[in-house]
Amino acid sequence: MRPPLIGVSTYLEDSVRWGVWHDSAALLPAGYHRLVRRAGGLAVLLPPDEAPAAVAAVTRLDGLVIAGGPDVDPACYGAARDPRTGPPAPERDRWELALIEAALDRRLPLLGVCRGMQLLNVALGGSLRQHVDGHAGPPGVFTEHEVRPVAGTSLAAVLPGPFAVTAYHHQAVDVLGHGLVASAFAPDGTVEAVELPVPGGLVLGVQWHPEAGGGPHDVAVMRALTGAATAGAARSPGVPGPAGPPGG
Repeated sequence: MRPPLIGVSTYLEDSVRWGVWHDSAALLPAGYHRLVRRAGGLAVLLPPDEAPAAVAAVTRLDGLVIAGGPDVDPACYGAARDPRTGPPAPERDRWELALIEAALDRRLPLLGVCRGMQLLNVALGGSLRQHVDGHAGPPGVFTEHEVRPVAGTSLAAVLPGPFAVTAYHHQAVDVLGHGLVASAFAPDGTVEAVELPVPGGLVLGVQWHPEAGGGPHDVAVMRALTGAATAGAARSPGVPGPAGPPGG
């Protein structure tokens, strides 16, 4: 059986150097496609595009990862900007929200990582805390802290015990989006994972960075996605699923 095709969102940078070149480029840390490969999937990178293209992209995939990155624009959830919130990335917000909506409509297995988890929450009508302390090291340096899954959740079925995660964020879930369940917490009460109960599928967001950790529990998170993607493709190859929950 072919490996499931897992789309991973990327981001545009205006000024990037490689070799003798200095140009704009669509980027993604290599940890993402390497983790997809370790979990038995085949990664395809999705550069930002116009929102209508999201449906066409998603119909060709078996699963979707919304990658980490900059702060979500508070305008996406109707909040005033906190001075500590980073610069907006409106093109990326629009593209990734469109990908999430298309994936939910098709009931495509979905994993949101850090910013991706926050966008999933926003897409379903939730909001964010624009600043939390203690979940990032110095600029460009990950930190570690413990996460405790909530018993009875899909995440706990994959990762039943407390474990240390690799983290780098200063924003977090505030009000949960429609239908979402908090499935893990940090010791300070920060929501560290959310999930949308989907019979036979997977819609999961994690606040940490499994692609940067690469430990057994990180591979297990991605394997949950590739497993759900393989099962979904076997049930209805090439056929869009029923409508999922509405976007926010």
